[in-house]
Amino acid sequence: MSDVLSQNEIDNLLAALSSGEVDVEEMKKSGENQVKNYDFARPSKFSKEHLRTLEIIFEHYGRLLSTNLPVYLRKNISVEVMNSEAVTYMEFSNALSNPVLLGVVDFAPLKGNIIVEMATKLGYAVVDRMLGGEGEPLEKIREFTEIEMIIIERIMTVCVELFREPWQNVMDLHPRLERIETNPQFAQIISPAEMISIVTINIKIGEVEGLMNVCLPYITLEPVMDKLNTKFWYSNMNEKRDSSYAGDIEYLISKVNVPIRVILGQSSVSVADFATLRVGDVVRLDSKVNSKLDVFVGDIRKFSALPGATGKNYAVRITDIIREEEQVEDE
Repeated sequence: MSDVLSQNEIDNLLAALSSGEVDVEEMKKSGENQVKNYDFARPSKFSKEHLRTLEIIFEHYGRLLSTNLPVYLRKNISVEVMNSEAVTYMEFSNALSNPVLLGVVDFAPLKGNIIVEMATKLGYAVVDRMLGGEGEPLEKIREFTEIEMIIIERIMTVCVELFREPWQNVMDLHPRLERIETNPQFAQIISPAEMISIVTINIKIGEVEGLMNVCLPYITLEPVMDKLNTKFWYSNMNEKRDSSYAGDIEYLISKVNVPIRVILGQSSVSVADFATLRVGDVVRLDSKVNSKLDVFVGDIRKFSALPGATGKNYAVRITDIIREEEQVEDE
């Protein structure tokens, strides 16, 4: 929306035009549209809104990593989303070292793959920790052995499976780790000139710190690009919370076991009589057969009931519900 001039500014502008301080022709020239260079080699396919939404999704993903990976590594893990940017795949691949840990992930039902790059020192720390060490990286970089790759594949599979929950507001994904490459030349999943979004995540395992880069090609995300905006993401999340979470919570609460006890009556006996009680002795209570009994849920008196039997078992029949205000009056 264009700025609205105040009356004082309008008066000053008219006075400047009358005195010749402002040239109308120069104002027209300055108001002409400026030509902006467009780089066809780097088409702008990811807007700031798309990148911001990806950051929100991966912030959720980072929280899942920090709570799930300690189960396997038995070490405190902190995760932080650093930034997201749009680059060509060539720029991403040229920046990779050798050896490198590249997880090629099938992002079904979306077509194509994404790449999860893990810093090699994180890989060495994971291997050391899984084999009983302190989780220290190697001082000298070397190729990973087959056994080490199997261990890293297990952890990376866990990381890939955690993608499902953060992306639920966009699409029901079924990601699967296809393979792990240590040479970037064998992970050419798209054309070098294609645009990708890179989300950089900083992971700290104990004292070892490294980066995880998630490479998301535009051609893979193209079917859901309209959903990668904060308005859709939050509205979908609120809708799911209202419709699904309430039902889930109610279902979980319904499965909780709560202790219920019935007070049949009370009686006072001496210590001597109590010490001589035997099987078959009768203790007289202060309640009658037809008097109402108190039913406790936990430590709260919740119902009144009458004693009886069902089959061969003793039972009570609920007659009244004791409201909160009645409980306060009794106290």
